[in-house]
Order: sequence, then C-alpha cells, then structure tokens
Amino acid sequence: MLTKAQRAYNFNAGPSALPLEVLEKAQKELVDFQGTGMSLMELSHRSPAYEQVHNQAIANLKELMNIPDNYQVLFLQGGASTQFAMVPMNFLPADQKAAYVLTGAWSEKANKEAKMFGDTYVPFTSKETNHNRIPKLDELTFEDNTAYVHITSNNTIFGTEWFEFPDTGDIPLIADMSSDIMSHPVDVSKFAMIYAGAQKNLGPSGVTVAIVRDDLLARANIENVPTMLRYDTHVKNNSLYNTPPTFGIYMLGLVLEWAKEQGGLEAITKRNQEKAALIYDVIDASNGFYRGHAEKDSRSLMNITFRVSNEELEKQFLAEAKAAGFVGLNGHRSVGGCRASTYNAVPYEACKALSEFMIEFQKKNS
Repeated sequence: MLTKAQRAYNFNAGPSALPLEVLEKAQKELVDFQGTGMSLMELSHRSPAYEQVHNQAIANLKELMNIPDNYQVLFLQGGASTQFAMVPMNFLPADQKAAYVLTGAWSEKANKEAKMFGDTYVPFTSKETNHNRIPKLDELTFEDNTAYVHITSNNTIFGTEWFEFPDTGDIPLIADMSSDIMSHPVDVSKFAMIYAGAQKNLGPSGVTVAIVRDDLLARANIENVPTMLRYDTHVKNNSLYNTPPTFGIYMLGLVLEWAKEQGGLEAITKRNQEKAALIYDVIDASNGFYRGHAEKDSRSLMNITFRVSNEELEKQFLAEAKAAGFVGLNGHRSVGGCRASTYNAVPYEACKALSEFMIEFQKKNS
C-alpha cells in the first residue's frame, strides 16, 4: 500500500485526485461489502444494502450543500456533456430563448447543443480576451422572454471562476458546476438547477449529479423527449429507473463522508484558498517569469493556469516537473501552457511542493 509520501503529486484536471482515506476504505471493502460476501460492484441496485448507500449519499449531499427541501437530487450518467442537451430538451420551449453566458469552452459547447433544440442568445462572452475573466454583474442584462440563464461556474481550461452570481429574478438560473461543486459554500436557492460531473470534487468519472428545483421540473417538456433524457423519469424512480453506476455512487458517498470529516465546506474552502495562494503567490512574485492567464479577480481556486516566460523554458519546466513527480501540469490541449488543478482532494503538501519547485526552477533559469 502506498503511503502519502509515495503518492504522486496529482494535478490532473479530471479524472482527478481522490482522498487517500477514501481509496483505502474502498480497498478494504472491495471484495466483501459489509458482510454481504460480495463486492458492492456485484450487488443488485434493488438490494437493501445498495439502496442504503444510494440514499445516504443523497442525504449527505443535501446536508453538506444545505440543499432546500424543494429540490430533487439526481444521480445521472453521460457527464455534463449530456446535460448540455438534456437541459434545453426539457426546459427550452419553442416560444422562448435561453441565455448562455460564455466564459469558456464548456459554456460554448453547452450553447452549441442548446441551439439544436431552440433559440439562444449570448448576453456576454469573454472570447475576445481569450476567456480570461468572469463578467461583472452589471454587464449582464437578460431579455424578458428568457426561459433560463445558463452559466459555467468554473472554467477548467482557462482558470476562471464565478464567486458572485447574477440575480435573474423570475428567470431560472442554471449552472454547470462540474469543476467547483463542493469546493466552497453556494446558496443553492439562487439556482433553479445545478449539475456537475463527479470526476473533479465528488468522486470518480461516470456519475453526474443534478440538483433541480421542483418548480422548474413542473414546467419541463415531457412530450417527444426520450424516457432516459427526461428529468421526471429519474425523479419518480429515485435515480433507479435503470441500473445506475453503483460503484461510482458508492465512491461519491465515501467522498461526501470524508468532506464531513474535514469540517464541511467552510473548512474545505479555507484549505482550498490556502492551497491556491501558495501557487498564485509564486506567479505574482516572479516578475513575469510566470504569467497567470486569468485576471486576478476572476482567478479560479480549482484550476490555476499560467505560462512560463518563453516556449522553450515552458517545455523544460513541464519536463522537469514530470520527472520530479508532478502529474497533470500540461495545459488543456486546445490552449497549451500550464495548469495545476487543486481540487478538494489535492493535499496542501502537493501544492507546497509545486510552489517550491516553481521557485527553484525560476532561480536556475533566470
């Protein structure tokens, strides 16, 4: 069994780091889950043993995120990318438009999918500045006939994050929170819907969480929408209409238990701020040797994006970092550069080690 000291410094953007304590517990229970004589992967999803896992995960998510009673928590499949289509299929009527705030590649993809099912408009895009900032709230205005407003709360590729959210009044606000859900407290009541792929902060890939308010569900289109792509299908069946990704949900449940043991979202937020500061402080003190991509007031706590002063040094930086045990520091293939993803399970020690490596690399190459 690997110790903490032997584990890689994992800065992958997703699938990403999981807490060592969670992996060790899953390892212990892998062959025989709670005396059943079976792995959880072998249990029927209709069995009492699995249903307890399933329902406890929902209860823990509601507790940690302080989700009001008038919201449904769903475990779905297909990742956030399937939600890009499910949302307009269910919630974009033919006589209305949807507003998509474009702050990165994933919001652009969500808008592209929505256009297949109805009309959309763009109240703001940061494309002209290579998606380096989040809009000021007074930059956003919405048309009267808007079915919903869609945002992506954290942009993994460009390293920007929303910390204040628009007040959309009677217009439902929908957020893709795939890469910052559970990283800090969010007032769920501001949103009609939140969805997130699990593979950043919640667990392994294969599970998608959707948190949907009852009044939004009540207006959903259920005609000519395939059964599996209707939210009401999953609400009525407690996300058990078909066989769910049982092991992924089990792992998600263990991560939620771990989050409670850490002190909940307040404690996790404090640690995430401290972790990110270790790296951002090196960038800011480097006199341009390292250049952050995002404007300072838009900087993500989850994905720290930066460049090294020239292309050759950047290649050298990434090669030496890899040799030193740092994993996943290459920027997204579409933009290049460097990216350190500091999700909840990435330990403080890993961020400290990276900051020290960056300082030493600059000293040797300035």
